[in-house]
Amino acid sequence: MTEVHDRPDLAALVGSRICHDLISPIGAIGNGVELMLMEGAAKGPEMALITESVGHANARIRFFRVAFGASGADQRIGRSEVLSVISDMTHGGRVQIDWESPADLPRRDVKLVFLLILCLESALPYGGQVQVDRNEARWALRATAPKMKVDESLWEGLINPAGLTDIGPAQVQFLLVPDEITRQHRRLTTELAATEIRLSF
Repeated sequence: MTEVHDRPDLAALVGSRICHDLISPIGAIGNGVELMLMEGAAKGPEMALITESVGHANARIRFFRVAFGASGADQRIGRSEVLSVISDMTHGGRVQIDWESPADLPRRDVKLVFLLILCLESALPYGGQVQVDRNEARWALRATAPKMKVDESLWEGLINPAGLTDIGPAQVQFLLVPDEITRQHRRLTTELAATEIRLSF
């Protein structure tokens, strides 16, 4: 029987293809808006909305490219790029992310952390804080908020994915994390509380 880590990661390949095909036209729209503003286009609320929306779309695509895209065992990503993606994605949002890590990181590690951040976001519909730390041995993520919305069946599925039977598009990250954990030969630990979630691998 073929092991998960021996199979091509079809979901990641599809994710890479979609993000690759979308990031260029979204960037072009952003450049076009900048040119319009430089040439004296009206700076009203309509233009501000377009600028903000394009910036947010570009940030999410960059984040999704890492979270859902393919990542080879030898690929690296710099902390500065990670911080840029996170800063752009959370700008003006209700969830803030504090990232502490070495300067040079395995892209596969960051892919898994980004997927877990998406899981944490689902528990923070009212906003909150996510702390990401990398020590010498493990990654640790901690989400805190005065009020959380935790679907325990989804979180239990990170450890026992066979129990995840009714998943919608907004929860797909809960299906992808166990496969990625297996591919990387890691072990995920989870701790759930009323106002705090801790994850480590």
